[in-house]
Amino acid sequence: MDSILVTGNGPLNGQIPIAGAKNACLTLMPATLLSEEPLTLTNAPRLSDIRTMTALLQSLGAEVTSLQGGKVLAMSSHDLNNHKADYEIVRKMRASILVLGPMLARDGHAVVSLPGGCAIGARPVDLHLKALEALGAELELKEGYVHAKAPGGLKGGTFEFPIVSVGATENALMAATLAKGTTVLKNAAREPEIVDLAQCLRRMGAQIDGEGTSTITIQGVDRLGGATHPVVTDRIELGTYMLAPAFCGGRVELLGGKRSLVEAFCQKLEQAGIAIEETEAGLAVSRAAGTRVQAVDVTTEPFPGFPTDLQAQMMALLCTAEGTSVLEEKIFENRFMHAPELIRMGANIDVHGGHATVHGVDRLKGAPVMATDLRASVSLILAGLAAEGETVVSRVYHLDRGYERVEEKLSACGAKIERVAST
Repeated sequence: MDSILVTGNGPLNGQIPIAGAKNACLTLMPATLLSEEPLTLTNAPRLSDIRTMTALLQSLGAEVTSLQGGKVLAMSSHDLNNHKADYEIVRKMRASILVLGPMLARDGHAVVSLPGGCAIGARPVDLHLKALEALGAELELKEGYVHAKAPGGLKGGTFEFPIVSVGATENALMAATLAKGTTVLKNAAREPEIVDLAQCLRRMGAQIDGEGTSTITIQGVDRLGGATHPVVTDRIELGTYMLAPAFCGGRVELLGGKRSLVEAFCQKLEQAGIAIEETEAGLAVSRAAGTRVQAVDVTTEPFPGFPTDLQAQMMALLCTAEGTSVLEEKIFENRFMHAPELIRMGANIDVHGGHATVHGVDRLKGAPVMATDLRASVSLILAGLAAEGETVVSRVYHLDRGYERVEEKLSACGAKIERVAST
């Protein structure tokens, strides 16, 4: 397996283009299963997870063509000849469960393996299933697969999520577009990816109101058509690269960045002493020479709160902050696995359940470390940018699931980083 070699090399200066959102694209792609007409996505990210979803859709009989180097995905599911999402594909990625709602809504039956993905907590699919049951689905779990059917089609209903779930909201939202009658989803997720999905579905002919709020109302229609839709900017990639100059000093402009996508994150960075400026092209982030990051406390919450997908990167930054920071993880119960790797680099971190206390040190030191999941992998790379000496991050196949051309984007701003191929 490849590894990433990072050497601390001083301030970063330049521009980094931000790609389309991985999490949004992985949700938009299954929407093609709702219609016999083509769906085209522009501004798509070029990632291994996108290739996995492509393989899954193709296994179901959909056509997926990658254009313009992967930035455009042209999809069609005119003839679905298979309604079973196989374990060998689904196990690679949690988002695979999102084919369940669309297939069930369109054709009244589906068999989908229970999914895999990063090992950052249980992340059960029960909310997906309960929401679909509220729409009249009949579900049975057998031998690791969800067997779903809806004789006579799905029917509109009201469902209140006991806890906010992005994926379950997305699955229910897609299914409800073709259900008979009106569906009301309460305590729904409010993330930008939900809004993006609703906008795409509306382009396809769906009748949806309330996306971006905690109550979404969907009036079912008989059929959906084709559409062309641009994938929203990746707010997690945006936040990740905003941290690069926070670690190293200098000034980096994030092209395509919008503060509204990461407002809670921006507020924490500013509390830590990092300057953020809105520009015509995006966001510029800087840390003045001779200044030190200040300790701040962070609690992860559903949007519009601080994103759990930026917690690992923020922890890495706070390892060299002045003072003591406390991070509380309220989304996933097992998302501090990067802490032991940061400790190998000289960090002072105490983890107790869902809380991590970070005592800032003057500087981290390079070391061989291992990525435990997608966001942990990039947090270790960021830490290595500002560490003394060389850091080797192994198991970067996690990284390739969510970040495209990391080495190229960072090295263009002066970072000393390279990929080392496995022998």
